[in-house]
This record gives sequence, C-alpha cells and structure tokens, in this order.
Amino acid sequence: MHYVAPSLLAADFRRLDQAIELVNTSEADWFHLDVMDGSFVPNISFGQFIIEQVAQDAKKYLDVHLMIDQPERYIESFARAGATGITVHAEATNHLHRVIQQIKETGCKAGVALNPHTPVSVLENVIEELDLVLIMTVNPGFGGQKFIYNSLQKIRQAYDMIVVRNSPAIIEVDGGIGLQNAQKVLEAGARVLVAGSAVFKAEDPAGVIQQLKGISGNPVGIV
Repeated sequence: MHYVAPSLLAADFRRLDQAIELVNTSEADWFHLDVMDGSFVPNISFGQFIIEQVAQDAKKYLDVHLMIDQPERYIESFARAGATGITVHAEATNHLHRVIQQIKETGCKAGVALNPHTPVSVLENVIEELDLVLIMTVNPGFGGQKFIYNSLQKIRQAYDMIVVRNSPAIIEVDGGIGLQNAQKVLEAGARVLVAGSAVFKAEDPAGVIQQLKGISGNPVGIV
C-alpha cells in the first residue's frame, strides 16, 4: 500500500479551507506542508501559524517538511503547531542525529530529506533512527518543476539501504510527481507520493488523487 500526500503549497490560499476539505474528503492519506525560509531555499512559504490553522480542521496526518536552515531552532514549535511528522534536510544542519532525536522527543515521526545532489550515503549513520526518507526529485524552493528522472536510481539506493539495514523508514518522493511517473516512482521503492500541482491545478483534484491511489507499483528488481 502507498500513500498520497497533496502539497498545500500548490493550493489557492484564498480558499485554503476548501483545499483542506478536499484532502479530508478525498482518498488522500496525508497533508504535505512545505515550510520555506528564504535562506535554505530561494522562496518563503508559511510557518507555524498556518500549520496551526490547518491542524484545526485537518483529519489526516500532517507531514511537515522543513526547508529551513538550522531546523533544530524550531522543532518544538512545529510539533506544538500540530505536526504529526517533521522532516528536516540533511544539508540544513550540522547535527543531524541530534535533530532526529529532538523530533522524536516531541512525539512526532522523524524524517530526513535529501536534495537532488545529495547522495544517499549521508544517511548511513542515522538510517535505523528514521521513520521517513524524503527524496527530492526537483531542486526545492518552488512548485511546478519537472521531475528529475535520474532520481529513480537514488530512490532504489535508499530502498536498498532501508532493507539491508532493517530500518523502519519508508520513502517519500517530492517534486514533479503526477500520473505520468507515479508508477515508476513506486516501483523504485517509494511509499509516499507528494503531489502538488498535479492535484491542485487539475480540473478534478479528487479524481487525480483517486487515480494516484489506484496505481500499482510494488518495488521490483531490488535487493
């Protein structure tokens, strides 16, 4: 089974209540919330206040993706805001293991994200501690980018590491995901599909979510 996590970054924030209701009533499994600081990535999105508002009405897992420098400064505040899981970037902190433990101490699930240029090997010393590995398949900072297809090999490498090391982590993939590539991503080893523009820019967002949920793609030819 795989999960679909619509990214609210692609929603119309003038009608955020409608976007939340769409996710709540659709076959989607998670809300994906992209927090950007204008430093780690060249864009600013939203912070704890918006997540608090979403959490009041959301009925599903709140998947908070921190694209911010020194995320250790804000872990507790995002947990208080309502995050179910918090993912930080390996590139954004000098103390990755410490931040993972910090997330777990709040009661949230802990994830680590990797930018397209970052090798999976940086997870070698923390993989057993993780609940989630997020593979970025675009350069983070803006929605609507094209999927980087050589990321499929990276997903396979992460899957191999998880299986060999008996890690509880699952793989999430974020960036340019849609009906055109979701099956390949799942076959490479992903379990969570983040879909922003593919969902919220569609004429029938709930229908796209249903189609993404209906795709079969168990990992093949790996390990």
